Amino acid sequence: MSHFIVIGAGQAGQSIVTTLRGQGFEGEITLIGEEPVPPYQRPPLSKAYLLGEMELDRLFLRPESYYADENIRLRMGTKVTGIDPVAKTVSIGDQTLNYDKLALTTGSAPRLLPATIGGNLGGVYAMRTLADADAIEPEFREGASVLIVGGGYIGLEAAAVAAKKGLKVTLVEMADRILQRVASKETSDYFRALHQAHGVDLREGVGLVKLTGEDRVKSAELTDGTTLDVDFVIVGVGITPGTELAEMAGLALENGIKTDLHGATSDPDIFAAGDCASFPHEGAQIRLESVGNAIDQGEVVAKNMLGQDVTYAPKPWFWSDQYDVKLQIAGLSTGHDRVVIREGEGTHSHWYYKDGQLIAIDAMNDPRGYMVAKRLIESGKTADPDKVADPATDLKELMRG
Repeated sequence: MSHFIVIGAGQAGQSIVTTLRGQGFEGEITLIGEEPVPPYQRPPLSKAYLLGEMELDRLFLRPESYYADENIRLRMGTKVTGIDPVAKTVSIGDQTLNYDKLALTTGSAPRLLPATIGGNLGGVYAMRTLADADAIEPEFREGASVLIVGGGYIGLEAAAVAAKKGLKVTLVEMADRILQRVASKETSDYFRALHQAHGVDLREGVGLVKLTGEDRVKSAELTDGTTLDVDFVIVGVGITPGTELAEMAGLALENGIKTDLHGATSDPDIFAAGDCASFPHEGAQIRLESVGNAIDQGEVVAKNMLGQDVTYAPKPWFWSDQYDVKLQIAGLSTGHDRVVIREGEGTHSHWYYKDGQLIAIDAMNDPRGYMVAKRLIESGKTADPDKVADPATDLKELMRG
């Protein structure tokens, strides 16, 4: 009987094993995860879960009983120590498992501050795992002072939770503006104003020199010459793809674990999906750090592990919740040359164009605008920028061209 092993029990790994069973695969499936809990949603950790608005069991993608019911061997709290692609084995300490097909869904890890600038002090946290969120939650005491390092979505979401809970929040971003890597100036301007309206001390073009304290962080020295007294620090300065096992196995790496449009690595019996995997797209080898990509790429990988000839065509979408604003993103704004702003009653959206073609949208409390733009983008159509900018234009009209 065939044995398929999936290493990495996150959203992509979950997508693979459920798709395998859904496609009628009757062989053995083993899903291995380092964390001591079943696969769960990560995005709510820095949003609803940290706010106390989502219970633990709602985080889980499936109840633990699902895996037994579907005859999926779930190995939690288990670290894989090696892969031998010639013998087709996976090592877990002294134990060796044989596989016929293997999938790596090893995700990503947060970049941490160096110990030389106080990154190893108590009270300094990253926000990536359930354990991270559980460790941080007791720090969210009204009146406490928190420094957030990094103005990407993780940092901004943490800032929103802290501000809503009555903490004194300072956020520093070394780049010229928040969200500089992922969004337009217009979107940065929108979220800067939102956070400042909620009392966040937001400093752009300002970095961290060092954190100081004995065993626990007490203060932070910034590049603008100021020193802050802090009770704790949250670091959100990006992630690195989980390529360690792939590298040990001699697989090709390029911006993560290099895969083709079928999700296959340089070894035809080993696949990869999710944050750890890069794939060809418009002449580049890209990675998409999103739930949507993990699910869709995982489904394609599962089908190709079964011998189907399915190619991956990404349909990027993302979201973020900050205060009472729900940001929904569709498409990739990379290379845009024009941003059109559409405002309505309580809605706001930024439509990205490249050479006259609609390529992406950032929609703030504008679910209808998001859905219309998403459909247009995914179908390769566009929308007249002048009509988009006119709030009197019915969104249905945009769909008709």
